[in-house]
Amino acid sequence: MTRPPLERMQRIFRVIKEGGHPSRITLAKEIEVTTKTIQRDIDFMRDRLHLPIAHNREKNGYEFTTPVEAFPMLELNNAELVAVFVAQKALGQFKGTPFENPLRSAFEKLTSGLKGKVSVPWLEADSLISFRNFDVAYTDMGVFQTVSEAVQQGRILQFEYKKLNSLAFETRRVEPYHLACVLNQWYCFAFDLRRRSFRAFVLGRMRNPKVTPVEISDPKPFSIDAYLKGSLGVFNAKGNNIVRIKFDAFAAQLVRERSWHPSQKMQDTEDGGLELQLRLSSLEEVEPWALSWGKHAKVIAPEILRRRVYDVARFHVKAFSSQEKAAELLKE
Repeated sequence: MTRPPLERMQRIFRVIKEGGHPSRITLAKEIEVTTKTIQRDIDFMRDRLHLPIAHNREKNGYEFTTPVEAFPMLELNNAELVAVFVAQKALGQFKGTPFENPLRSAFEKLTSGLKGKVSVPWLEADSLISFRNFDVAYTDMGVFQTVSEAVQQGRILQFEYKKLNSLAFETRRVEPYHLACVLNQWYCFAFDLRRRSFRAFVLGRMRNPKVTPVEISDPKPFSIDAYLKGSLGVFNAKGNNIVRIKFDAFAAQLVRERSWHPSQKMQDTEDGGLELQLRLSSLEEVEPWALSWGKHAKVIAPEILRRRVYDVARFHVKAFSSQEKAAELLKE
């Protein structure tokens, strides 16, 4: 099997840049392809990527006639250039966090080889495109690097963890399988060896993570898409709940403008609102989400969710009433 074209050309680029004036035969042997393939790659690199490649007859090999620093990326169209620009703007949300410098460095490496004409009005775009998000949760870069290393190497990860409803840290040993940022929060999806089940661990709640020398001997099948299939965020359960929420005309347009879940179905109502239907494995995350819409949303089903939302609303009404009574007493 031959190497993929881009990988071949990158290899040719490195060999020529190292000097020594390699010939087609030398390159063909090193990359394990035919001399015709090498010639086609060199022609493409010279004519399409505009690399200054020339054959030196005296030294019987190829060279760069002018200094070249990096392998150029393939020519991008306007839509792709705008996507690159948006990616650059997105880095702004990580400003001031431990991720800023590594992300900026990676982005510069990716874009340093861009060649060709750029027709996008960059200065105008700079004033038109921006990001305004909640601050990204702070995660120590050392914790992130350690967890990332364990995931990539397939080794047991040990750390101290403080659950949301706990006052103390406890030691966990897990088989880490996936690292993901969900709703601006970093999670490690891992198999807890003590509890014998998959869990989602918040990196911000970890302390003293260590990559052990023990490799995962019996890897469990894991898919992040399958794991979060029935989740509105990261909470995983084995339930099957059909959630129906009615939104009034004010909130309907806001709901239409976003994709909330792969299972979602929307049905317009006669009063200008809409009904949203979701199939979720748990009600833990949809409850506060429904409450966040205030008077603009009404839970239709399931009944258990209706009751939970009602109980929360009643609690706040009582609390508010108590505050009013307290205020009246103070006035007296």
